[in-house]
Amino acid sequence: MQSIHAIAAALLMGGGLAAQAADRDASFHPGELLTSNAEYREAWQDLVRDEQRLPEWLMNLSGLSTPMQAVEAVEAESDRFLVGQVCEAHNCFNQRVYVAFEWEDDDAYALYVQVPDGLPEDRAPSEHASLRWLGDPDEEVRELLEEQLRSDPNWY
Repeated sequence: MQSIHAIAAALLMGGGLAAQAADRDASFHPGELLTSNAEYREAWQDLVRDEQRLPEWLMNLSGLSTPMQAVEAVEAESDRFLVGQVCEAHNCFNQRVYVAFEWEDDDAYALYVQVPDGLPEDRAPSEHASLRWLGDPDEEVRELLEEQLRSDPNWY
C-alpha cells in the first residue's frame, strides 16, 4: 500500500515513466525513453536537431546502453535527472555518450566522448579523448555528466 502512494505521488511530480525509472526495480534504457515517452523524445529531438555530424546510434540512442538512474544534481538538491550511458555497438570504449534528462521532461543534455582508435594501453583515455557537450548544459549538469564519466572503471 505504501508503494502505491509513493507511485501516485511520483506521477504527480514528473510523469509515469520517470516515476518508474526512479523505482530501484525498474531498468529503463535511454532508447526506451525515446520510444515510449513523447516528452523525453521531444527533449532529445530538440537537443540533436541543431547538432551536426552525429552518428546515427547517438541520434537515436540505439547503441548498447546502461539502465537509466534517477540522480540529484550536486549543487541543487531540487534538480533531479534521469541519467544513463549509450555507446556504439562493438566500439563502447571509443564511442559513448552520457545523457541526462531533466526530471520534468523539459530538457536533455549529453556528453559525447570519443577516444581515438588504437590508443596504446599505456595511454590514459582521459588525456586523449575529445569531449563534446550537447544541449548547452550549465555547470551543474556538466558536473553531473562528468561524474558519470569518471565512474567508468576504464576512464583514468
